[in-house]
Amino acid sequence: QVQLQESGPGLVKPSQTLSLTCTVSGDSITTDNYYWNWIRQSPEKGLEWMGAIRYNGMTYYSPSLECRTSISKDTSRNQVALQLGSVTPEDTDWNYCARAYRLVQYDYWGQGTQVAVSS
Repeated sequence: QVQLQESGPGLVKPSQTLSLTCTVSGDSITTDNYYWNWIRQSPEKGLEWMGAIRYNGMTYYSPSLECRTSISKDTSRNQVALQLGSVTPEDTDWNYCARAYRLVQYDYWGQGTQVAVSS
């Protein structure tokens, strides 16, 4: 069974860079046709797709976040990482990683990690 586990600092100060990690078990992040996504959720904005990394390393970003988002992968650790720069209190939310077949069929999600941006 595929499992995804997000991890992160929990609290970040404004203007800093948020770094999150998604550790995947039960599947390789290099499996053909699968994309590894970062999605966030807040009461104000609902679910928001942030970006994804493809099995071959290609990345895709939401236009609204592209200028300050970076997604990478560590194949040796089977992990996907997210960096979100210049955070503000509006970036306070829950962050999830999820697997999607060809970027459209989501089948596995992590439990999420809560991020608060505050001084």
